Amino acid sequence: MSLLQSRLQDIHTSLKDKTVSVQELVNESLKRIEATDGKVQAFLNVDAEGAQKSAARLDQQLAEGGERGLLFGLPAGIKDNIVTEGLKTTCASRFLENYDPIYDATVVQKLRSAESVTIGKLNMDEFAMGGSNENSAFQVTRNPWNLNHVPGGSSGGSAAAVAAGQVYFALGSDTGGSIRQPAAFCGVVGLKPTYGLVSRFGLVAFASSLDQIGPVTKNVEDAAYVLQSIAGYDKMDSTSANVDIPDYVSSLTGDVKGMKIGVPKEYLGEGIDPQVKQSIMDALKVYEGLGAVWEEVSLPHTEYAVAAYYILASSEASSNLARYDGVRYGVRTENANNLLELYTKSRSEGFGPEVKRRIMLGTYALSSGYYDAYYLKAQKVRTLIKQDFDQIFEQYDVILGPTTPTPAFAIGSIINDPLTMYLNDICTIPINLAGLPAISIPCGFTNGLPIGLQLIGKAFDESTVLRAAHAFEQHTEFHKEKPSL
Repeated sequence: MSLLQSRLQDIHTSLKDKTVSVQELVNESLKRIEATDGKVQAFLNVDAEGAQKSAARLDQQLAEGGERGLLFGLPAGIKDNIVTEGLKTTCASRFLENYDPIYDATVVQKLRSAESVTIGKLNMDEFAMGGSNENSAFQVTRNPWNLNHVPGGSSGGSAAAVAAGQVYFALGSDTGGSIRQPAAFCGVVGLKPTYGLVSRFGLVAFASSLDQIGPVTKNVEDAAYVLQSIAGYDKMDSTSANVDIPDYVSSLTGDVKGMKIGVPKEYLGEGIDPQVKQSIMDALKVYEGLGAVWEEVSLPHTEYAVAAYYILASSEASSNLARYDGVRYGVRTENANNLLELYTKSRSEGFGPEVKRRIMLGTYALSSGYYDAYYLKAQKVRTLIKQDFDQIFEQYDVILGPTTPTPAFAIGSIINDPLTMYLNDICTIPINLAGLPAISIPCGFTNGLPIGLQLIGKAFDESTVLRAAHAFEQHTEFHKEKPSL
């Protein structure tokens, strides 16, 4: 078995006993990338030299003795919209293809403090806008379970790299499901923390009131360890929440006896693949067997979530992406005769079609005469969606449903149908609008493709979400299945 497929505790013990070195872990990761990434195309930039230098330094520290954290020496991949000093951060866009940051994002600093090893930057939909990874300006990442299918997006590179065994864990970002949906498609674990729990400083902004960084891992235990390392208040992020960080790992008791689970009827209705629905019902039987109880509930404003989200997210994107003008950084057209042409041609040449579509939609929604009709109304719907969740959480501990309506779809099958693509996020978008934590874990397969189960919790109650997910994982084998590449 690959070293990278071992349990985190076992790797930690092996490092401590000096039966395994950090260099061996890093070399295993680099070899796996070399053997498989020609097919998967998860990485935009592999920093082999930097990773090996880090490994040598960490091995020296091991030789000197002392206590080491559990993420010590673990090879990690970073989504390419999280800035890394000295390592290009492109957001998978031509606009930033030569952007070399001079600082680290807070989460990257925290991983360095935890002494994990950054292997490289992972592919994504351009500026995190997309649900299939087909919107990258550089390459299309493929699903390790079936190379003709998408890995999901926008954190498709992160999910594919973990599923393919190229890195031990990865970081992604989630604006409307962009960690959970690719995790579901690739058969791995994806955790979207409560808005404000993990610093967004150094995350290239798409929609600032929705974006959240989180881990993509092989199992729930690893997600708890990574979250433990990256969560916490950051004065550099004005939206960071100053809350106490519990010991997430201690919540993984496996005990869900008496836990009350709400199952929204809207998440199992029209448009949900029959096999996906069956897998969710089978998962509920597992929870029943563990002593949990579940009841059908309603989130009545779910049907408006996608429309509200694309108004709000596109409006914020329109504002955030206004800074890309060809003057301060990014690409600059060589064909401009005046300042106005410099702006328009730089943006026309630098941005891809999906980014342009969302900028135009957002600019329209914010324009004079349409602000009240669209943006303001969408904000009101957002409040109603949050109130729906608040009411359910007065009686239930977690909410359960599918992560996605269907398994991964074929590459090219709906790229020219943006509305169908947007509707794929119907089960994940409401959670971002409400700012809640949610996790996707594997719960089944259909036609050789994974199915994801989503668990949603109260704000800042990641402990309960992780406990419920871990209990299911301990009594099923889905997370142990690996794609054959």
